[in-house]
Amino acid sequence: MTALDQALARLPLAHPGPGGAVAVLKEGQVLARHTWGYADIATRLPFTPATLFRICSITKQFTCALARELFPDLEPLNAPIRAAQPLLGANTPSALHMAHNQSGLRDYWATAMLSGAPVEGHFADAEAAALIARTESLHFTPGTQYSYCNQNFRLIGEAVEQLTGRGFAELLRAHVFDPAGLPTARLCADTSAMPDGTIGYEGSLEVGFRPAVNNIIWTGDAGIGASLDDMIAWERFIDATRDQPDSLYHRLTVPVSFADGNMAGYGFGLGRPVLFGHPASSHGGALRGWRSFRCYLPGPRISVVVLFNHMGAAHVAGMDLLRAALGQDDSHPSPQALPDSRLPGTYLDTENGLIARIETAGPGQLRLHYAQNPELLDRQADDSAGTGGTTLRRGGDGITMHRAADNRTTRLIPATGPADTDLAGRYHNAELDAVFTCTTEGGIAYGAFSGPLGQGEMQILQPDAAGLWRLPMPRALDHTPPGDWTLRVLRDGTGRISAIEIGCWLARQVMFTRI
Repeated sequence: MTALDQALARLPLAHPGPGGAVAVLKEGQVLARHTWGYADIATRLPFTPATLFRICSITKQFTCALARELFPDLEPLNAPIRAAQPLLGANTPSALHMAHNQSGLRDYWATAMLSGAPVEGHFADAEAAALIARTESLHFTPGTQYSYCNQNFRLIGEAVEQLTGRGFAELLRAHVFDPAGLPTARLCADTSAMPDGTIGYEGSLEVGFRPAVNNIIWTGDAGIGASLDDMIAWERFIDATRDQPDSLYHRLTVPVSFADGNMAGYGFGLGRPVLFGHPASSHGGALRGWRSFRCYLPGPRISVVVLFNHMGAAHVAGMDLLRAALGQDDSHPSPQALPDSRLPGTYLDTENGLIARIETAGPGQLRLHYAQNPELLDRQADDSAGTGGTTLRRGGDGITMHRAADNRTTRLIPATGPADTDLAGRYHNAELDAVFTCTTEGGIAYGAFSGPLGQGEMQILQPDAAGLWRLPMPRALDHTPPGDWTLRVLRDGTGRISAIEIGCWLARQVMFTRI
């Protein structure tokens, strides 16, 4: 049995759920095309390579492919994008900024929660348009940094529709799916159901699996459904056209930079990581009940696709298959013995107002809680830590954190002191017309948001230091939550709380003034 056979055999049990599908290709030829389990466990509808999955945020590269095919420099899209955000005026980011996730817009998957969206509430075109139209500020200058932002791609898709006078689904079929040979891929914008009866699931082996409830309309950001065979066709199309300078995929993978000239690791709806020493183009995807991942390594000409109808770690599964296809050893060297690190603790990023928590993880590793998901960092002998694009280095009374992917270097200062006792009250943000309500029922602090999208659930607040609290969000409008919200307390000259600055990596520095 080959290493790839072994990886395929252990994958369903390593990532348990109702079903899934994977493919591995080399030089355009299929090495593995495997499905297992059920598209609907109640009706016992089995998975096949023709079963539709939600490919989630993999949609973004198809949106950019369509835009580049019709408007090569994307410049004509700027006018309708400005019209959709009339309050931004001259600060409106360009379509190129959006395609590279350099727009500076706060992600509407996060700001929807600040606006009171119920966890399983309805969010369709009208709600999206109204939330986007309220935008009047950014959390960084366009082109200077990277931050994932879903409505970037919704706005690109809607601008293409307005300029052509044709529907997004029709345009995708004519200009991307048919030329690339994807016969059944389609826009499945309504996430409440799939056209072939496939169901996405939440849950685990311990508590069981239940159908995920989705009441969302996603379009250019996460709206496409495709089968394993569709995705195999996409990978073969990529490989077949890899050396053509004017090919569609080649135009999506051209080098991208920030305004300061630093190279960017994301562009035109594609991440550009280095995987096992090879430059790659890749993207993952996640909605409630669905996980997906695909990557292509042009050097060895290897592609991997993973599709789950549950919330397993598709990216991890993809890396295991890629490692096996490359013949890489999956053993890990034993970490060197190191003295206890001085890095663990709670810190404040004063530039963005976000809490950074550093804790000891496995041998030779630290865990950083800062962005949407925790990051494992390898410790070094000089008591620095880093992996991939994030490094931490102590200096003076704090830590310097460099995040290459975000194009940011920032200072983390220790957060200390007793928790606030006067947090209870109501706080208003005018841009979103949203209210944050804090109570102290039975001596425990709770908080929740309400606004144009409804009334959110009360959550227990976690005190971190004087003036710093966390609002955990275990469930959100869709996908996994945007990460814990940092609550940064601001006081006036009398010492009374005047405002709370609320933010997460996807939506930073949102000011709520005390009512």
